[in-house]
Amino acid sequence: MEQITIKEIAKLCGVGVSTVSRAINNHPDINEETKQMIMDTIKKYNYVPNNSARNLKRSDSKTIAVLIKGISNPFFADMIQVFEREINRHKYTFVLQHVEESEDEVDVAIQLEKEKRLKGIVFLGGLSSHTEEKLKQLTVPFVISTVDSAEPVEAFATVTVDDVRESEKMVDYLIECGHEKIAILTAERQDASIGMLRLKGYYQALKRHGLAYDEGLVAWTKEELPTYSMENGYLLARELLDSGKDFTCIYAISDSMAIGACKALFDAGKKVPEDYSVAGFDGLTLASFYEPSITTICQPRKEMAEATINLLFDLIKKKPVEKRQIFEADLIVGKSTRIIKRA
Repeated sequence: MEQITIKEIAKLCGVGVSTVSRAINNHPDINEETKQMIMDTIKKYNYVPNNSARNLKRSDSKTIAVLIKGISNPFFADMIQVFEREINRHKYTFVLQHVEESEDEVDVAIQLEKEKRLKGIVFLGGLSSHTEEKLKQLTVPFVISTVDSAEPVEAFATVTVDDVRESEKMVDYLIECGHEKIAILTAERQDASIGMLRLKGYYQALKRHGLAYDEGLVAWTKEELPTYSMENGYLLARELLDSGKDFTCIYAISDSMAIGACKALFDAGKKVPEDYSVAGFDGLTLASFYEPSITTICQPRKEMAEATINLLFDLIKKKPVEKRQIFEADLIVGKSTRIIKRA
């Protein structure tokens, strides 16, 4: 895609080039509404000022960016270490870019691609709902890691587990243990990523076992809290307890949330798993050392990270690749769940 010029930005906005320049440089002598219109147009067309572009052209950058959505989730820590090690080993520069929950990671990537003259991008978290047309705005190779899509875009490279299937695996196990009233701690209602996929697996498992889906047993993350945090798990579990709903088990879509839920139960005078079973997802080291150890779905994080970065370098080198790589996760039974007698 050809880079838009400052003259074209000025024409689109119906102003002079000097006015666009003043808006970019945050000069005080420009109407605030005009400035906002110009900045909105710049963002829409992914314009990079010419002086930046000239500076970037002076050298052939060898930079790979990892864009992470959900930085509060400790699940990503091991993966980032692998990315940094392998990128440095290939003598490339490693850039880690945090993407806010409310931000569009593709828009962030497009801007970063131009500013840093990236050679490749890894998307870590997020990105299950973008269209093929949107993703085609990126002009460098990229790999979407740890997030699958309900409707995968086969043209693009992904490394992930099947979140729907693995979530079903967990709920199947809990039902086999005798739990029929299983509460779930999940992401925001508008989530179109991991939370949506794991909630879908929960729903499908209930349906397959002939159990009713109860909206009252679904605890949704509030906007003000990071989804994959212990604090969020704590507050959502307290919300369930305060609701008076009848349940025997809490399934959290991350181990951090599960640990937070355990703390909420303890503070309410309850025992795990004697009063309530608790299960998580991810297979964090922390979950295995916690007391009681958390029953979880363990994703092969390091293997997935290695596959992701190897796939990206193969794409950069224009080698033939298998673009969709699905890893199997393991169900790890800890001390946080127990078998209960059926009624």
